[in-house]
Amino acid sequence: MQPTGSATLADKIFSPVRFGIFLGLLVFASFPQVILGLETFVARDFGFFAYPLAHFQQQCFQHGELPFWNPYNNCGVPFLAQWNTMPLYPPALLYLTLPLKWSLSFFSLAHLWWAGIGMYFLARRWTGNQFAAAFAGVAFTFNGFTLNLIMWPSHIATFSWMPWVVLATELAWRNGSRAIILAALAGAMQMLAGGPETILLTWLIVAALWLQQFIAGSRDASSTPRAIMLWRFPLVGALVFALSAVQLLPFLDLVAHAQRETDYTDLRWSMPGFGLANFLVPMAFGSTHTEGIFFQHGQYWTSSYYLGLGTLWLALLAAWCVRERRVWLLGGAAVIALLFALGENTFVYPLVRKLIPPLSVITYPVKFVMVAIFAAPLLAAFALANFQSIRNRILPLGAVLLALIGGIVVWTQHAPLPGDDAHAALLNGLSRAVFLLLTGAVLFVLFRESKSPLLRLAPLALILVAWLDVFTHEPPQNPTVPPSIYELNLARQKLAMRPQPKLGGSRAMLSPTAALELTRFALSDPKNNFLAKRLGYCANANLLDAVPKVDGFFSMTPREFDGLLSLIYSVTNVSWSRLEDFMGVSQITAPGKLLEWQARTNYRPLVTAGQRPIFNDNTSAMPPIYSPDFDGSKIVFLEQQINHFVTVSNLTNAKILTAKFRNNSVDIVAEATEPSLVVIAQTYYHNWRAEVDGQPTQLLRANVAFQAVQIPAGVHKIRLVYQDIAFGVGAKISLAALAVCLLILFGQRRAQDFFKLFSTILPNKSK
Repeated sequence: MQPTGSATLADKIFSPVRFGIFLGLLVFASFPQVILGLETFVARDFGFFAYPLAHFQQQCFQHGELPFWNPYNNCGVPFLAQWNTMPLYPPALLYLTLPLKWSLSFFSLAHLWWAGIGMYFLARRWTGNQFAAAFAGVAFTFNGFTLNLIMWPSHIATFSWMPWVVLATELAWRNGSRAIILAALAGAMQMLAGGPETILLTWLIVAALWLQQFIAGSRDASSTPRAIMLWRFPLVGALVFALSAVQLLPFLDLVAHAQRETDYTDLRWSMPGFGLANFLVPMAFGSTHTEGIFFQHGQYWTSSYYLGLGTLWLALLAAWCVRERRVWLLGGAAVIALLFALGENTFVYPLVRKLIPPLSVITYPVKFVMVAIFAAPLLAAFALANFQSIRNRILPLGAVLLALIGGIVVWTQHAPLPGDDAHAALLNGLSRAVFLLLTGAVLFVLFRESKSPLLRLAPLALILVAWLDVFTHEPPQNPTVPPSIYELNLARQKLAMRPQPKLGGSRAMLSPTAALELTRFALSDPKNNFLAKRLGYCANANLLDAVPKVDGFFSMTPREFDGLLSLIYSVTNVSWSRLEDFMGVSQITAPGKLLEWQARTNYRPLVTAGQRPIFNDNTSAMPPIYSPDFDGSKIVFLEQQINHFVTVSNLTNAKILTAKFRNNSVDIVAEATEPSLVVIAQTYYHNWRAEVDGQPTQLLRANVAFQAVQIPAGVHKIRLVYQDIAFGVGAKISLAALAVCLLILFGQRRAQDFFKLFSTILPNKSK
């Protein structure tokens, strides 16, 4: 196809540098108050998960330590191994070194921009058209799904690397040499960002693209020989794994010891059957009851996956008209992904999940929609680059889309679902119809030969209409508030707890009833909603006050402690007071209250000594520590298989002289008149190592999910240290792989200098 005047001009206008500036301006226009530091994000997981974890990580960074263990939640929980905490993602230095109230929000927006730049270069390579690439870049940056990811810095970072990984890996198996190294580095960056679902789907797309080109190799003289493709692609994968081993090995180790076993399934939050309507009328079948953000009924993972009508229209045209192998691949992947996104609402995904167990890593099926979000901008770019092939079908398809919008609006008015806002759906449908007509008008003039300067602005107009369509498609998905809501110790000062929980002293605990109610509690104003729930120490908000508590909000927790916690919070009519005493709970949610706390006087210190051991066979459905008769100051339950190691048989005369807790260590001084047990109310995890007077000793799993050490008679110094062997091995592998990559890219001298610098940053083992 020979482009017409307006298209030719647009192709010149949207050079890489100009597009980067243009996209930056659109991001600024969308969130000026955030970029200027006047306000910050807060809604949902940004406030209760991402920000507190970033604060904890920043505190560790400022003290010169890696955040291996978080002692403030879940009676202690692995932090670095979680993966989605981004402890080893290099761009995280942005929010680790700058004021967090501004830098974490800016971090998400910077990756929003990076996502669009990556899509621009991928679409430009595949279509050879800079205008089409610019449209794809904006469409990938500004759609409901991508904007929803802003609330998870880890997710938006991982997603932003998706087009870069696809582009770089394809160049690697085609061009070889340094392209392989660049692809490995891009893949490693995505790996370190820590969104497992996005990473898995990215590599499934890359594998499908590789397979398509490998099969077509014999028919396409210009393609890379199959023999070369056969080793280049696996080499990239191997290098990505090696470069990321420092993060992947601790994560895989945690998976092996966490609650997510091989049969772990979670089909909640599938796309509802009526969910396809939201591609056309995004506010159909839902409400704005939670913080003023629109959500579909029954699906609360993403507040939107609206592509924009221009992107949807062009993507469908490409799938219908453009005869190109990549178009067929993208279209097929999008259809399959949408079927999977429906989850339990069809038989397809449950069946596939049984056949392919690793898919269980994707906890909420609606996440599969990200494949369609990735494919649609590229399909739209193919449509714009092949305009002559689709121009005769623009009008018929536009008429169908307009009719569908009308049908959905009628449906929402005459058969609304419980909780629907029919008036909002009506206005939303009418406004989307206006955008559809406006898009059609721009498409009509886009490729017409004209010398009029105004008509030659049609390409820019098409992109701006697409941006404005998404920008206005529903209430703000990421409402912003003054940064002061993240003031440290705000809840601590307001609550004025007596006694005050502190690290190594005691803990706070949400009552089972309050924990359940806080998940349902929602105010329409995001600022008040966060401040209120912060007083209840919802999720991980306690980290902002350095207040240890019994529960937390993490993807994975050690299996035994997760079972204990699940039982506590699933049974609301049982008293757990004896277990609360053992866990050092000094403050608990007041009865009948949600945001008020009540002091407890019978709590025990976190380190005690002299208990009589009882060996438990772990076969009972209800472990004995849940019994009302359990007294953690007098008895301790140990595993049956270690009874040969423990020589203590009765209560002993022992006491704790001092106990000091840090993030990755515990130092204890104990005195005993005879061999005794020292019990630590901290979550048991196999990476903890115990020493008595500097000599290694066995760390025992006590009371189902906690720790204990046996000491001889006398005064002894006990030291518990978190040592992540998987991290140490992974660090060596990653450093070696990085040295090889840098050697190939920059030469021996520069690579060695970089390697020496990095080796000072990443120690061989945790301490």
